[in-house]
Amino acid sequence: MLRGARGVVWYVNSILGGQDYARYVEHLRRNHPGCPVPSEREYWRERHAAADRSPVNRCC
Repeated sequence: MLRGARGVVWYVNSILGGQDYARYVEHLRRNHPGCPVPSEREYWRERHAAADRSPVNRCC
């Protein structure tokens, strides 16, 4: 049962983008080592602003 609950948590987290910031930081460190890493708050602020500027992938 615990295994199933962990699977559900992982699934919901992946849909909501819970690992996106960690992946972005990993990408920056690997591909752009001199680039400053934004805080998680700055990352989400810019991501939402970009989505508002270009609503291509939104359903509504």
